[in-house]
Amino acid sequence: MSTDNKSEEFYKKLKKRLEKTTTWPSEYLYKFIVPSEKEKIEEIETIFDDMGAVISTKESSKGTYTSVSINVNMKNPDTVIAKYQEVAAVEGVISL
Repeated sequence: MSTDNKSEEFYKKLKKRLEKTTTWPSEYLYKFIVPSEKEKIEEIETIFDDMGAVISTKESSKGTYTSVSINVNMKNPDTVIAKYQEVAAVEGVISL
């Protein structure tokens, strides 16, 4: 199975889970682990610009990685998944 098929299957399961467990529109909390490079953190923040997102960051104890938490109001599961896919394009990002 290719990586694309795995991620496609993951997003299908996530959409079903979000549809069953959440009333939309709703607040959604994204969590990412990013290498502690200013450009990468800014790239993620830019993806959520003009959405009223509350973004907090916390650097790891060694300063190698930064945790980025984003709390934002989303319209539906499809918009949640679209943002995950945008962030996935940023090199080195781990979605939690």
